[in-house]
Amino acid sequence: MRFEIALPLLPLVTLLSPAVVQGAHLEPVTSQAWEDYVRSATTRMEQRLNPGQSFLWADEEPGRLAKVRAGEIVVSQAGPQIPMKVPSGLIHDWVGAVFIPDVSINDVEQVLRDYARYKDLYRPSVIDSKAIALGPNNDRFSMRLLNKSLLLKTAFDAEYESSTVRVDDRCAYTIARTTRVREIDDYGSSSERVFTEGEGHGIIWSLFAITRLIERDGGVYVELEAIGLSRDVPSSMRWLIEPLVRRISRSSLATSLEQTQKAVMVRREMASKPVKSGISFQP
Repeated sequence: MRFEIALPLLPLVTLLSPAVVQGAHLEPVTSQAWEDYVRSATTRMEQRLNPGQSFLWADEEPGRLAKVRAGEIVVSQAGPQIPMKVPSGLIHDWVGAVFIPDVSINDVEQVLRDYARYKDLYRPSVIDSKAIALGPNNDRFSMRLLNKSLLLKTAFDAEYESSTVRVDDRCAYTIARTTRVREIDDYGSSSERVFTEGEGHGIIWSLFAITRLIERDGGVYVELEAIGLSRDVPSSMRWLIEPLVRRISRSSLATSLEQTQKAVMVRREMASKPVKSGISFQP
């Protein structure tokens, strides 16, 4: 049985201070630090398949699993030093989990692969979306993401590629990453400007995610580890900016998981309703 999922939405790394709205450039040393980090994240995911290891992040702590099983959306930093400083950049790494009762892994898959509907399912952050290419184990798709603040109205045209590993009939994971991100400044205005890749305000340079699914306990556990690369902020401003980034990242990831949960449950409910033929039969 074919199984593929893709990242529904990554939290937008939103830096709102006047100190960080000037132009920035993605440096090669920053790109290298990013590649090293996502490589280690991929390795950690593969190690979850080893005997004695927990496939789910929620399984690592009984209390965390109990909260998720009870219906709570649990979100946390992936480590104590998040956002993590790298040369001329910051890496943001968050993980969240949700349980969707009375559905199958296939129900979840059909929602997560419906890329054309992302713009409906993940409003207001996703304003356009489409599938580029679908394959047995690999997908390509695009989204236009919108970030609005008091200082900026910025959109991002992002293209993604994803690769899925099917562990068994009830367990799978997908690794997805952006292959291109272009920033659109003053989006929707007469002064709208599209930056070349690696240029702009540096709110988002790259995005990467690992999505884990497992069907058990009468439903499906969905976990999303969302990782992003942004520009650095001046050390004098970090005390103000970093707590704000943490709050927005946590909220955005929780909202994404909640929207996914709702979309899957609505689709399942609609599929279970009998189809009306329009013909009535008299006894």
